[in-house]
Amino acid sequence: MIEDDYLYTKGGIKGFGAKLRKFFGSGRFWLRASAVIVVLCLIYYPVGMLMVQKIDDNPDFSGNYQGGSHAVATAIGLIDREVNQHQWTANDPFFMPGAALDNMPNFQTGIIYALSRFSIELSDQIGRARGSSQVDSDLDNAAGVLKFRGDKWVFDPSISLLPGVSSEQQYRQAISALTRYNERLATGNAAFERRADNLQETLARFANDLGSASALIDNKVAHPSIFDTTADDVFYATKGRLYAYSLILRDLGTDFENILNERQVSQVWAEMVASLQAASKLDPIVVINGSADGIILPNHLAGLGFYLLRARTQMNEIISILQR
Repeated sequence: MIEDDYLYTKGGIKGFGAKLRKFFGSGRFWLRASAVIVVLCLIYYPVGMLMVQKIDDNPDFSGNYQGGSHAVATAIGLIDREVNQHQWTANDPFFMPGAALDNMPNFQTGIIYALSRFSIELSDQIGRARGSSQVDSDLDNAAGVLKFRGDKWVFDPSISLLPGVSSEQQYRQAISALTRYNERLATGNAAFERRADNLQETLARFANDLGSASALIDNKVAHPSIFDTTADDVFYATKGRLYAYSLILRDLGTDFENILNERQVSQVWAEMVASLQAASKLDPIVVINGSADGIILPNHLAGLGFYLLRARTQMNEIISILQR
């Protein structure tokens, strides 16, 4: 009896357990626990978002060129940068701070979309000796995996409770496939047809894609609203697409330098790349879908669309010259 009194009144093991049971059983504990969770979330997400956020629109970025194609080397470098060096945020689950980001995921998926278009052109046009020749297996593989949706996490309960293939895993396959292709190209064991008709067709596909992007912008500009919560999605997805195109076309200009000089379109080509770079440099603090003639609340999508259409016009001018 004396020993039991000691354990409960003098801080013994049983006394400590009794206090824990009392504390956990009280409403105060759950109230305190809830408050702690709320405070942690208020710190975790904003701080984490600031640490993760990285919209890398460096116009001087280039891949690790070791022979082959400059444009392919830059495509490899871009995928590696966004997937392996920066965090891929488009598929972050709710418990990661990147899930609360909006602009960076759209920018990243815009980049991958443009690179997917480029890989298709490599597979269908530039990377084949003629249209009737065999498709390069590495280019075909890269074109396929770059079409994969960017928001697929390793777990997708809507498909299976077992782990699956994430977006990052698919895009890393594209890095490997494009690297193998460029290595074979450097040793003369792959095709890269530097012909005017190939370049013309590739530009025409890019121009059509920009036309599709301009339609999205036009739809937003036609319905201005300062409370438009999706205007920034369209802005940064288009910005990422134009940024990737600016780098790919810059380096395609190097790959097709002889053709550009022969057809005397080097100057127009440089102006086209400059227009794309000007679009990709736009970085408003807040994207506003205001009136097109607004002063206090402008329309940032209209500004982006101007450079997009200017670049598209220059593309069509180059296409016209290459057709002659």
